[in-house]
Amino acid sequence: MTRFVWSACVAAACLAIGLFAGLLPRQAPAGEPYLDARQRPNEYVGPGREVPEPKDVAEVRIGYFGPGDPAHADAGDLWAAAQLAIEEANAQGGYRTKPFRLVAGWSDDPWRGGAAHMARLVYAENVWAIVGGIDGASTHLAEQVAAKALLPLLSAASTDRTANSAFVPWMFSCLPGDHLQAPVLVEEIAKRTARKPLVVVSADDHDSRAFLDEFLRCLKKRQMAPAYHFTCRAAAAEVSDVAARAAGTRPEAVVLVAGPRPSARLIAALRDGGFRGPVFGSSSMGRRLFLEEAGRAAEGVLFPLLEDPQPGSERFREAFRRRHQKSPDFAAASTYDAVQLLVAAIRRAGLNRVKIYDAIKEVAPWKGVAGTIAWDPRGSNTRPVRLGTIQDGRIVPAR
Repeated sequence: MTRFVWSACVAAACLAIGLFAGLLPRQAPAGEPYLDARQRPNEYVGPGREVPEPKDVAEVRIGYFGPGDPAHADAGDLWAAAQLAIEEANAQGGYRTKPFRLVAGWSDDPWRGGAAHMARLVYAENVWAIVGGIDGASTHLAEQVAAKALLPLLSAASTDRTANSAFVPWMFSCLPGDHLQAPVLVEEIAKRTARKPLVVVSADDHDSRAFLDEFLRCLKKRQMAPAYHFTCRAAAAEVSDVAARAAGTRPEAVVLVAGPRPSARLIAALRDGGFRGPVFGSSSMGRRLFLEEAGRAAEGVLFPLLEDPQPGSERFREAFRRRHQKSPDFAAASTYDAVQLLVAAIRRAGLNRVKIYDAIKEVAPWKGVAGTIAWDPRGSNTRPVRLGTIQDGRIVPAR
């Protein structure tokens, strides 16, 4: 009897293994991924949607991970644009007559003090979602807190695709990523240089390294490579020397991958040194800071243009100019869009963080003043990118 039972168990186990094996997918051919998770949407399937809306809320707080000062040298325009969006939302009735309020948290050394400010926004200020940070590095920090706290994070200024490659469902990026910008820039470089010597000058900050990776990857796909590559520290006073060394190689064209201010100093040094060839750059050349610091040296540069103005954009620009006596750039416009989209999501979902996360996906595609926001499976904006240039001191689409 025991032998019979044992034989039956073995037979059943073999049958189960055979059936289970039949359900498994076949082994992927050599060179192909077993599973490409990038094609699957980031989704949060956990609890939280069942939590009722609180009854004792006097105001609806939205977190802002960035400097809460319109006079801040690097990111003041972003806060100014966010505040403008909040004021307009409250003028339209707020959230069921309750006002929206933007609560800022920031440290100029984010990796030391930023996490504490993010935690304060989440657990002390009880914000419903967060807009921020002001660049790729601070966005990565904010993402780590948002992933633990389970609340939505909308990045308005980062183009680093890796922020959306960590499979954190709470992460949304409102600007087209570097992986959409680099191919457009490389295609134009290939047309104009015809494989003649190309020199790259890059800074060592996080965003410059992130874009450079995508740029070099696209060059490689076209079987191209820079003849020389010079690296400089973003905050260092070695720009003139690096620019002179780059121009001394007699390149057909120069590509500058740096932030707005270092790019402005580099292009000025190149032109002062006599280089008259074409200059390409990253999207930071579309920032107001670059335009103001580079002056006439910026004329004719080519870079990925991260704006595609929609109906209503001029109204925003005029309101911004009237308030701050300067024109907003694409990062300010994107921050305005992020806050407006978030306000619409809160009105749709109610005061529940998980439902707000759902609504952020549902309201897209969103027609913002900087362009359309349409999420890919990882929460990155899929808006196509074109090239921009500077003519007569103004940023315009390249012909």
